[in-house]
Amino acid sequence: MEHALLDLSALLLTLASIFGYINHIWIKLPHTIGILVITLLFSLSVIAIDLMVPSLNLGGIVSGIKYNINFSDTLMTGLLSFLLFAGALHVDLEYLAKQKWTIGTMASVGVILSTLIIGYFTYLLFNFLGIQIPLEYCLVFGALISPTDPIAVLGIMKTVDAPKSLEAKISGESLFNDGVGIVVFTILAAIAISSGNETSLSTTSIIHLFVREAIGGIILGLVTGFISYRAIKLINEYNLEILITLALVTLTYSIALNLHVSGPIAVVVAGIMIGNQGKKFAMSKTTSDHLFKFWSLIDEVLNSVLFLMIGFELIGISFTKPILLAVIFSIPIMLIARLTSISLPILIFSQPRNFIPLLTWGGLRGGISVALALSLPDSPEKNFILAMTYGVVIFSIVFQGLTFRPLLRQIIK
Repeated sequence: MEHALLDLSALLLTLASIFGYINHIWIKLPHTIGILVITLLFSLSVIAIDLMVPSLNLGGIVSGIKYNINFSDTLMTGLLSFLLFAGALHVDLEYLAKQKWTIGTMASVGVILSTLIIGYFTYLLFNFLGIQIPLEYCLVFGALISPTDPIAVLGIMKTVDAPKSLEAKISGESLFNDGVGIVVFTILAAIAISSGNETSLSTTSIIHLFVREAIGGIILGLVTGFISYRAIKLINEYNLEILITLALVTLTYSIALNLHVSGPIAVVVAGIMIGNQGKKFAMSKTTSDHLFKFWSLIDEVLNSVLFLMIGFELIGISFTKPILLAVIFSIPIMLIARLTSISLPILIFSQPRNFIPLLTWGGLRGGISVALALSLPDSPEKNFILAMTYGVVIFSIVFQGLTFRPLLRQIIK
């Protein structure tokens, strides 16, 4: 269609505005959580109407819109770079440096440990339920569900006087474990897909892929971030400086995709550089004020659209009895893995132990997990993985997101 992109953008922004307005006036939940809840109710209504009046085919209409949007591609090659950069801008490098070993361990070793725990426990669960899913695909599920999403919980933390060290841990770990999680997912998905073929990945090629993605992403982010920092330092025109940051995000992510290095890690590194060194040494107060307000607006708009799309993904997922049981049991498995993977770094590096329940319950899962699940090639395993991913994400955002504030207040009294 000639105006397909414009029509889709208009529909998504209009629905996000309407649902956001309804939430603000009547429901009064945190903005993104409110949009997700309303969209879920809308999706459930569509499913119910389809069951009662199949001739209307509302589910088919919404599924057609979903197909045109292509959630996985839209998030992974469109929204993700902007969301990660906007989040990275607000990371305090001073606090991040103080917690570097704890955060680095949680974002790397923690993600791998969580992947293994979830993968093996899920494999045992499937065997218990009499479902034949290869271990490789269970580990793929562990990899895609291990990265946490800082968006909703950081919004809640802004309303509470949370310790800066806790905020640095949650934001820093979430931003970096997204990149690490995607790298681990890419490797395990390649192993799972190749396990049914004659070709297979060697240990050397797996290590090479991990190093290239992770280290390459860091180097790329440092290079593009430094070039943008120098360009911003030489001028004092906030409109142009904002334009430079937009170019930084899109160009960095584009180069990363073409060089096959981690785009999320590169964008996060560049964002931290601009948000710290750039803010302190390259921007006037006027530029800093306009630039950060601009990216806060971008963050708010894109998150509204993202949570709207997550809610619509309910339509089209088949929930049979075995799948429902797998979804129910996958939630405690995810929480156990999260508790284990963050407890060890905190205990090893002698961090406050009262942060353990906060980091465990505050580790929300989000759109990245759904997008990674959708990116898998069609197979019987994909149906189970997608349903479990969606169940964990909805529980995480709605129940953990809504109960995190009282838990935070209780612990930091």
